Amino acid sequence: MESLSVKFLATSLSNRNTTRFKSIKLHAIPPQTVPPPASAADIGSERLEPRVEERDGYFVLKEKFRQGISPQEKAKIEKEPMKLFMENGIEELAKIPLEEIENSKISKDDIDIRLKWLGLFHRRKHQYGRFMMRLKLPNGVSTSAQTRYLASVIRKYGKDGCADVTTRQNWQIRGVVLPDVPEILKGLEAVGLTSLQSGMDNVRNPVGNPLAGIDPHEIVDTRSYNNLLSQFITANSRGNPAFTNLPRKWNVCVIGSHDLYEHPHINDLAYMPATKNGQFGFNILVGGFFSPKRCAEAIPLDAWVPGDDILPICKAILETFRDLGFRGNRQRTRMMWLIDELGIEGFREEVVKRMPRLHLERASSEDLVRSDWERRDYFGVHPQKQKGYSFVGIHIPVGRVQADDMDELARLADVYGSGELRLTVEQNIIIPNVENSKVEALLNEALLRDRFSPEPPLLMKGLVACTGNQFCGQAIIETKARALKVTEEVQRLVSVTKPVRMHWTGCPNTCGQVQVADIGFMGCMTRNGEGKMVEGADVFVGGRIGSDSHLGDVYKKGVPCDDLVPLVVDLLVERFGAVPREREESED
Repeated sequence: MESLSVKFLATSLSNRNTTRFKSIKLHAIPPQTVPPPASAADIGSERLEPRVEERDGYFVLKEKFRQGISPQEKAKIEKEPMKLFMENGIEELAKIPLEEIENSKISKDDIDIRLKWLGLFHRRKHQYGRFMMRLKLPNGVSTSAQTRYLASVIRKYGKDGCADVTTRQNWQIRGVVLPDVPEILKGLEAVGLTSLQSGMDNVRNPVGNPLAGIDPHEIVDTRSYNNLLSQFITANSRGNPAFTNLPRKWNVCVIGSHDLYEHPHINDLAYMPATKNGQFGFNILVGGFFSPKRCAEAIPLDAWVPGDDILPICKAILETFRDLGFRGNRQRTRMMWLIDELGIEGFREEVVKRMPRLHLERASSEDLVRSDWERRDYFGVHPQKQKGYSFVGIHIPVGRVQADDMDELARLADVYGSGELRLTVEQNIIIPNVENSKVEALLNEALLRDRFSPEPPLLMKGLVACTGNQFCGQAIIETKARALKVTEEVQRLVSVTKPVRMHWTGCPNTCGQVQVADIGFMGCMTRNGEGKMVEGADVFVGGRIGSDSHLGDVYKKGVPCDDLVPLVVDLLVERFGAVPREREESED
């Protein structure tokens, strides 16, 4: 098993006895009872039989477990998705005209389902024949060369081409057409990128501290961990069939800061820094997820792993999920449902069975994340741990960028920094390693003055929006432009003294993570005052991030989008201390 050497700050150990996992509030919405202590021995042996088996290098669902499975599982059985990459099936598929592809169920499922294993999502409903491509970008680190290459790809698609910063520190590019895919994949490889295993029933982008390695207050640099996880899960971008037939998607993060920028409570696996007997390592949280029917926060596995040996626990948890997870109704196939069924101790026993030497240490009480920490704002100019250098956080409105924006961002990273950009889960970008003598010139660049401000208005700072129905076939409403419009209107009506995080998602799949927002908007169809069906939103309130994490609750369902501005104004005044602009002006 590959190991790595990790340096962490000794000064953080002085607070190690002040934090405990019990300080993190863990619960679910709708309310959930934490699985009672159970033993896998209490579960029948038939239930603990692995549901998949390896055949010809790929893992497939056994015949005896194929009753009542979902259409997606049937598509995986009908044709192995990874063959499109590992056996160069994409080369032939890219040569077939779309009209011919539509005549065959197999090839139609290739472009609508199986290509997601290569990170390609056919936008059949709104951009027929065009694809969104999702990358793997461990820890959100994008080099200037990578950013320029992605810009060159989307530029050729004109108005159909653009890119988004995602809520998993990642790039998604839009407008891609199938005949171009083989060359794009080669271009990605040339700049050290891949889109492999980034969609459907795979492990998503590993998330870490966007300030890793430059943060004066970091606990540990998360970059090497997330690089290692990504390399392991994708077999160094060659494809790893051991983890490509999961029951559902699976998220992982490594925590490196007291700020919890990484949102551990909504990941299937979260590595939480903790020492044990003087050795640095991680306590483990498992099971966090969002879905249309249920949202659950991650819970402690009662496990600790050394910092130089993080892969075995990841492998064991993934294999447990792959082997035993439910494969029927897709709304009940995330890993927390398996934890519920087995009980947390029963789930742990199954993980231990898959660990080297069949051993897994119990959790440490020496957590390194401070529960009394106030989450820091990364916008603007901040000193790095490296003397004489600063990082500059800039606001990317709802994460959308064009080709020229990306080229300019790459140029700024080269001229003023170290040729690197850091993406954040709030869809913004950080330019690291800027010499202090160059900061003023950077702030005077047109892109930062006119487009991507280092000091955005308070209500814009925490604004997040998913793709919406401009491109996504599952989205019920338009989100990005509407999020900006509503926020602009609201901030003309009220003044706030601190950021209020507002998240928009176009459908119940909640890619915009509305449950972690102060105020969240989930797209729906509803009736307006005249009884007409219009685009609307279910409004959530009360989400929190950080050590006092909490998932928000529904405040009001089915609000027409045209009625959201006055509702948000009232919420800001009543719950967030906002002052109406008229009153503020009269007081002045």
